[in-house]
Amino acid sequence: MAELIKVLIVDDHHIVRQGLAALLRTVPGIEVLAEASDGEQAVDLHRKHQPDVTLMDLRLPKMNGVEAIAKIRSATPGARIIVLTTFDGDEDIYRALQAGAKGYLLKGMDLAELTEAIRTVHAGRTRIPPRVAEKLAERMGGATLTTRELEVLRLIVAGKSNKDIGNALFIAEATVKTHVNSLLSKLGVEDRTQAATTALQRGIVHLE
Repeated sequence: MAELIKVLIVDDHHIVRQGLAALLRTVPGIEVLAEASDGEQAVDLHRKHQPDVTLMDLRLPKMNGVEAIAKIRSATPGARIIVLTTFDGDEDIYRALQAGAKGYLLKGMDLAELTEAIRTVHAGRTRIPPRVAEKLAERMGGATLTTRELEVLRLIVAGKSNKDIGNALFIAEATVKTHVNSLLSKLGVEDRTQAATTALQRGIVHLE
């Protein structure tokens, strides 16, 4: 008799949560312990139920998925978490894995792929699809933006001018230009519009 794998599902969309739970309940050897609709609830339910595997969306209210993963792993270092998301920006993947996720699946996968991922991660291995692994490899090989460059990039995405950015960050406009030139180079783009587009596509900056 195979060991029963107990699963916690975390997603802020009720229909997605219910659908995943209904699918997994048809799989022998997997039990859905609980469902959470936000990051804070995910941390609480994980502490209460100690599931074998957690399916975690990244875009969550109250506390995002990466923060929830970090908190869960801080309290339970052996926690096994699979990120389940519609987003495949390389920065999202990187942050989730840095926080301690053991798997990464894009929503829309079939039940067989989901079941295989749960069993793989439960067995102590990682499960990252090839397409996602490629993006992660690109991210690992790229230059890292400094904290200040990230602040400037977020304001560029928000449509702010160099003068506005300087005022917001209490730095000279000339300093802003230096940061902008540096981040354009690191992102491999030619102008601010491309920088904003790339930042959103890669998950470096998120629109609230």
